[in-house]
Amino acid sequence: VQLQACGGGLVQAGGSLRLSCAASGRTFSSYGMGWFRQPPGNEREFVAFISRGGGSTSYADSVKGRFTISRDSAKNSVYLQINSLKPEDTAVYYCAAQIQSGVATTPRIYGYWGQGTLVTVSS
Repeated sequence: VQLQACGGGLVQAGGSLRLSCAASGRTFSSYGMGWFRQPPGNEREFVAFISRGGGSTSYADSVKGRFTISRDSAKNSVYLQINSLKPEDTAVYYCAAQIQSGVATTPRIYGYWGQGTLVTVSS
């Protein structure tokens, strides 16, 4: 599976963005999908997860109520709607496909990663 993330950009605090992640291959629906982010100078951190069928989602506490993960299997895509952006949301955002069972917040359960898309939030 190859993943291509896009949709990042420069936005003012309080604004919104919609990140997209397009997957190649016909087995997209077989994977749980996650979004992670890496703020400048910090480690990669979990943002959100959606199950293979889309019926289950989970979020980092820092983004609950502001971020929404969704997927469209017909388009082989997963999305991250980001609202009420804060300067601390500034990061490179990565999508990832789950290849083994485990806790969704753990990077090691994901075997495929997109190249990342930069979100910069100005105050």
